[in-house]
Amino acid sequence: MNRINVTIDGKLRQLPRETQLLALAEEYRSKYPADIVLALVDGKLQELRRTLKQDCTVNFVTTAQTAGMSAYERSALMLMNKAICDLFPGPGGAGVIAEFAVSDGIYIESNGAFTNEEETLEKIRSRMQELVEQNIPIEKYTKRVEDAIAFFRRTGMKYKEQLFRFRRSSFVNLYRIDGFSDYYYGYMVPSTGYLRVFDIRPYKEGFVLVLPGKADPGELRKLRPQDHMYSVMKDDIDWGKRMGYSTVGEINEQIASGHMEDMILIAEARQEARISAIADQIVARPDVKMVMIAGPSSSGKTSFSHRLSIQLKARGYRPHPLAVDDYFVDREHTPRDENGEYDFEALECVDVAGFNKDMNALLSGEEVALPTFDFVQGKRVYKGNTLQIGASDILVIEGIHCLNDKLTAELPPESRFRIYISALTQLNIDEHNRIPTTDGRLIRRMIRDARTRGTSARETISRWPSVRKGEEKNIFPYQESADAMFNSSMVYEFSVMKPFAEQLLYGIPADAPEFLEAKRLLKFFDYFLTINSDAIPRNSLLKEFIGGSIFRV
Repeated sequence: MNRINVTIDGKLRQLPRETQLLALAEEYRSKYPADIVLALVDGKLQELRRTLKQDCTVNFVTTAQTAGMSAYERSALMLMNKAICDLFPGPGGAGVIAEFAVSDGIYIESNGAFTNEEETLEKIRSRMQELVEQNIPIEKYTKRVEDAIAFFRRTGMKYKEQLFRFRRSSFVNLYRIDGFSDYYYGYMVPSTGYLRVFDIRPYKEGFVLVLPGKADPGELRKLRPQDHMYSVMKDDIDWGKRMGYSTVGEINEQIASGHMEDMILIAEARQEARISAIADQIVARPDVKMVMIAGPSSSGKTSFSHRLSIQLKARGYRPHPLAVDDYFVDREHTPRDENGEYDFEALECVDVAGFNKDMNALLSGEEVALPTFDFVQGKRVYKGNTLQIGASDILVIEGIHCLNDKLTAELPPESRFRIYISALTQLNIDEHNRIPTTDGRLIRRMIRDARTRGTSARETISRWPSVRKGEEKNIFPYQESADAMFNSSMVYEFSVMKPFAEQLLYGIPADAPEFLEAKRLLKFFDYFLTINSDAIPRNSLLKEFIGGSIFRV
């Protein structure tokens, strides 16, 4: 039996046993609009250097898909690290840390081996291009964990050394480009020749690795300045480094050494201090009568609103919570998306004129009857709730469009204080493996939806791309216009959410389309030691998701 039956693109073929996926991908390349970089073999994600040994079904994965573009990003980081190591050899691997996503790129900082001057970056860029043209294989190989730890110690990659001290398995997969080895969390493209589209550009104290996006994998994303986002993330990253809370290994060390409670209390105190500072900013502007809060899904907007209101009360204000959702138009007037489904995240879902009318009336000192949107009936109802505000009253308004000037076009600008909130994950796995902010929010939402709505993890994962699409359109374009930006992420939260998430993720069947994402997240949680949720204060923003909050959330 030297041949196997392989179904590709729905068509059955007989192929020689030990056929390499890479050869098949080359054969099918012209049939796909983007580069094939991975494959699904019987539903399991595989790198193209794997061989087929038995009957199976193959579906190719391109850079126009999330898994494919993630592989491209990881591989491009390794390509950059290889180029830097060639140009500036020394301890610390490539001598850089991939800090966070900003301005549609990955923000990188050097350990001091080189500067971010254009002349230096051009050398790195040119060396990367040389490596692409050489089309060098990106090879996977296996080491015993203790040998990998020794390797990371020799090369000065202290965060990787620390990470693998908590590794349960006996072996670890590393990757190699022409003698340069490193560890990456996830699959890689077959060779450097796949990484044709990239750039590196100076930004602030470091530089940004600019890559394509899956919507147009053949073109670089435009570098959009995000100075406000950068400032918040840089402050959190630098604080984490000072405290020893910047990577998964460091968090595990805090837990294992018995410093878990201190870490939690310090993180919570820092977050409360930042809420207090925002309250001070509001008080410093006496014309402000409306605090407008917006942020993407699972940012903790509700708990933040409660905690900010407490800080405002402590300063002599009387805050009144309002939800823009209560100004939804009746269901029959709700716009639909390109698929004919209700687009509940469009601004047209809101009665903007009615909202502005009521807010102006409140600012004028009038008594206003406030609506409540009945989501069952699909229309606004009035239950006798009225409001009239005086000198010490302030409105705390929450809604996804609160940073969009079109929502408040008829209101005086000086009356508004706008806050953008998101769970901006400042924790990284190690020097070269980031934790995407979207992962943290997806995990939060998955846990909360299961607890409060009876929604399965499979359903949450399935809906997540649609949620992200709405955020890209209605929230992210306005984030830099905020008067204040609040990071709701906690350095310890993945350790707390681990047992909640794992139970849900294991419930997704292996033949479900969402199983790939479940498997990826389960592997991610393998890095973390667990923190019992009983150790979390009841007013913690994290309680909004895992349960037990002192607030009504």
